[in-house]
Amino acid sequence: MAKIKNRRLFTSYISIIVIMSIVLFLFGFFGVFFISSNSLANSFKENFSVSIFFKEDAKKIEITLLQNELLMTDYIEKLKYVSKDDAILIMKEEYGQDFIKELGFNPLVNSIDFNLKSQYVESVILDSISEIISKNKYVDEIVYDNNLLKLINDNIKKITYWIIPSIIIFLLITFLLINSSIRLSIYSNRQLIKTMQLVGATKGFIRRPFIKTNIMLSLISSFISIALIVMIIYYIDSNISFIDNLNIQLIIALFLFIISFGFIISYISTFLATQNILKINADRLDI
Repeated sequence: MAKIKNRRLFTSYISIIVIMSIVLFLFGFFGVFFISSNSLANSFKENFSVSIFFKEDAKKIEITLLQNELLMTDYIEKLKYVSKDDAILIMKEEYGQDFIKELGFNPLVNSIDFNLKSQYVESVILDSISEIISKNKYVDEIVYDNNLLKLINDNIKKITYWIIPSIIIFLLITFLLINSSIRLSIYSNRQLIKTMQLVGATKGFIRRPFIKTNIMLSLISSFISIALIVMIIYYIDSNISFIDNLNIQLIIALFLFIISFGFIISYISTFLATQNILKINADRLDI
């Protein structure tokens, strides 16, 4: 009889671990997808290039001063000075033609290519920055693809609108599934709980071992789910470059959230499940 009871108890623990591991894994994998999509969006934004073209009579000292001013601002991610001679070499590499020989002179001008930090890649902000830079008399024009900028931001907004409600729904589903498995496990021990209550054990004393056990199971499940997520990440990265697009700090924060979330759900679910059984009269409980 004792062996059967222990086997049932072990089976119950295994089922909780399996269910929690699967649910936390799915939630974590969805979180990795969200982080990677956000990182990819920021990467796209930070690769958006803006070019400043200078007038033919612009002095080197003026260009250097503007370059240093831009580097001192908060919105520049990276910046590169391209001389008219360097521009010729770039044109040759891209188009494979030496048009200088045909024209007899270099029609290109000195320029600066820069990229903004992701949070500043907005049409209104970029227009404002362009207006400030254009006030310099030695600046000829500032060129960037405004249509591409709008397309990037519009698509990012659409993805964000879908992801946030999806995360909320997934959190709710995760809570309900884990809560149900724990409640079933606690209900299977209803006879033991009522017996302890009838012999005078306090509610706190009765709850404590169940809370400790389910918290331990949640920690095991969390580490299993995290291990599976890490394996999936490395598997994907072995086929395509994936890790480079992930913010490691956000991934670590996600893993800590998975552990905390499993811990909190286990505590709340165990507390409520034992509380419900403790409230029921022994003669009304099917034991």
